[in-house]
Amino acid sequence: MADHYDVLGVPRDASDADIKKAYRRLARELHPDVNPSPDAAERFKDVTHAYDVLSDPEQRRRFDAGPQDGGFGAGAGGFSDIFDAFFGGGGGGGGRGTGPRSRAERGGDALLRLEVDLDEVVFGTHKDLEVDTAVRCDTCGGSCCAPGTSPQTCDICGGSGHIQRQVRSLLGNVVTSAPCGTCRGYGTVIPNPCPTCQGQGRVRARRTVPVDVPAGVDSGLRLQMPGQGEVGPAGGPAGDLYLEVRVRHHDVFSRDGDDLLATLEVPMTDAILGATTTIDGLDGPVELELRPGVQSADVLVIKDRGVTKLRGSGRGDLKVGIQVVTPSKLSHKERQLVEQLAKSHKAGAPQLSRFQQGMFGKLRDRFFNF
Repeated sequence: MADHYDVLGVPRDASDADIKKAYRRLARELHPDVNPSPDAAERFKDVTHAYDVLSDPEQRRRFDAGPQDGGFGAGAGGFSDIFDAFFGGGGGGGGRGTGPRSRAERGGDALLRLEVDLDEVVFGTHKDLEVDTAVRCDTCGGSCCAPGTSPQTCDICGGSGHIQRQVRSLLGNVVTSAPCGTCRGYGTVIPNPCPTCQGQGRVRARRTVPVDVPAGVDSGLRLQMPGQGEVGPAGGPAGDLYLEVRVRHHDVFSRDGDDLLATLEVPMTDAILGATTTIDGLDGPVELELRPGVQSADVLVIKDRGVTKLRGSGRGDLKVGIQVVTPSKLSHKERQLVEQLAKSHKAGAPQLSRFQQGMFGKLRDRFFNF
């Protein structure tokens, strides 16, 4: 084993700053991205290992002590190499690493907001979303290589994706394995990257994603669309697309679970005499029958005219709260008629009664507790 000080070209009493400076100088000279020669790659590994030992105070002390004093000796590599050897970093007796890793990786998931109207929620709807995401490169088909070329076996690791080295330890000579710095563990290099994707195998583009929004969705619900997310590096499988639903505010109707709520303003005369009227529901006309004497905060329930249930079958109800409107201005004749009604009805004088919540609060509670 070479002496670590000789490898870095520093004296044995070199300071930490001198060791770091020597390592940086040699790394810039020997790094595989700068110097592609096999000799430089081997020297770069030796320089890196020497720096790992000498930059750690404990490992440097053991190296300086030498094997005669119970140290690990030159090139021992310390406990990290022993653990690497027995827990996935290689094996004794010249065993190979775990093999090259694939360039193709799963793409990331994406989260988008999907806005729908309340009337679209009743029966569900279909939408086409424009998504800006990563897609497979059409030029190289995800291979990352320029057309007519292909990846080449890495000359440094021989296609294994790992670099092995033999070191001494308390257990004798062991072989450790680390990802190849030249091919980054892929086992191959791409000398001619695709000009369109710059060797990534994917590009960003806008695409249309068809979405069938089920009936009954509500704000905050997330819809999962497997395989509709971003395409992975080197044309790897796409991740998932998640759509967070937001139901837009409606000026007339609101929602309580699977029920629809609305308020109907009723003239005083219709409230007294009763009437039949038709309102526009979210899915068509709805006929209402107002009984004579209907009161504010009464609730009319129309079965099965609410929102389609997301789970199960059937629909919720349409609940219409009554608000009797008292006219604020009357003509002289109208006032006379009301006065005649008051005399004939012989209602008692206004008086205090037990405390009750406000009309709108009462109407709200009737909605939710009906």
